Amino acid sequence: MEIRRALPQDVRELLHCLKMRSKYAVLLVFVISLVIIEKENNFISRVSDKLKQSPQALAEANSTEASPAPAKNGSLASLQELDAAFSQLRSHLYNITLQLTGDGDPGPRRHVLLMATTRTGSSFVGEFFNQQGSIFYLFEPLWHVEKTVTFLPGGASAVGSALVYRDVLKQLLLCDLYILENFISPVPEDHLTPFLFRRGSSHSLCEEPVCTPSTKKVFEKYYCKNRRCGPLNITLAAEACRRKQHVALKTVRIRQLEFLQPLVEDPRLDLRIIQLVRDPRAVLASRMVAFSGKYETWKKWASEGEAPLREEEVQRLRGNCESIRVSAELGLRRPGWLRGRYMLVRYEDVARAPLQKAQEMFRFAGLPLTPQVEEWIGKNTQAPHDGNGVYSTCKNSSEQFDKWRFSMPFKLAQVVQDACAPAMQLFGYKLAGSPAALANRSFSLLEEAQPAWVT
Repeated sequence: MEIRRALPQDVRELLHCLKMRSKYAVLLVFVISLVIIEKENNFISRVSDKLKQSPQALAEANSTEASPAPAKNGSLASLQELDAAFSQLRSHLYNITLQLTGDGDPGPRRHVLLMATTRTGSSFVGEFFNQQGSIFYLFEPLWHVEKTVTFLPGGASAVGSALVYRDVLKQLLLCDLYILENFISPVPEDHLTPFLFRRGSSHSLCEEPVCTPSTKKVFEKYYCKNRRCGPLNITLAAEACRRKQHVALKTVRIRQLEFLQPLVEDPRLDLRIIQLVRDPRAVLASRMVAFSGKYETWKKWASEGEAPLREEEVQRLRGNCESIRVSAELGLRRPGWLRGRYMLVRYEDVARAPLQKAQEMFRFAGLPLTPQVEEWIGKNTQAPHDGNGVYSTCKNSSEQFDKWRFSMPFKLAQVVQDACAPAMQLFGYKLAGSPAALANRSFSLLEEAQPAWVT
């Protein structure tokens, strides 16, 4: 103490200054260490875990020299308090980042809805988005809603079903997958279920960390195709959704485009809608094979002509075509809320030029077309033979898309043409005037000059 008093005032001030600077130096080194850790790990979650460790542990984990931690003057305690506060801040920023942009490359978070009806090639087109690694893709999650909630066709019930579908869809696009627990049967326990419809059709649900170790004696009704996984953990799936850069969903259960306006205008979503259509004659021919039991009347009438075709069957066909046409006309009018958010695509054009149409769809959605997508398209559209099963997505697309016309009875085609003429005209599908025209390979059923909306 006497020596310190004997020191000149200037020297004492210099020592005090150096001491304060050393404290700031310790803090600066600590902050720089955090930045280095973040750069090296490139995962915000790992950085958050490491920030919870002491400065010495951080140094050992990264093979760097530990920063000096003076214990006599309480600096270590101060740094630990700062560490805790900084960790809380990082965690908060991390959650905001996941909500806004996900865990992938920087850029806006896109939400894509592939809107179609059954047997229009939507599973095939949906694979374009499923193969893109930065996209969280869901295959027909609204199937569970349809199986759980019963609505009568037409009238107020049709509006009610559309509103339920829309609200569930909104939550799914926001990565709130827990909404499905209200519709999955049996009800998930502890957010675990082996009953998510067609889980194996979504890569995001069959890769780590969502793919947990398989569990013996657990019946998997819907399982992953290329690897064994345990029951789906919906919490892990929701977290994976938030980590992905983009979200895409395919559904055949939403037909009224106007009901989607609240989703398009939701500031939390950047929604792009792709409506996929197909020649209704081809759709009917495919449904008669895939859903044979539901079309017994059609098949008997077409082959035998004995059982009369019920008027309600024709009216249902006409109603389906009209709902598709009305939605497409709304999209093509480009109202303010839909401008730049809607794209109409014919399946036939995708089948004839899959890579070109994939590029157009990805460009419309503001998404990059990766080499993985291009490779998948090459492998699955040039197969020498179509894949097994009515749900196969492996086929020679340029040759198979109009094979239906060579086996469909002409009188069946006539019924479809009479019921769906307005929609067929809008989408550029030619009417066949005779059996010969229907089966003539040199006669194209597509308008040579594509409609103006076809990009």
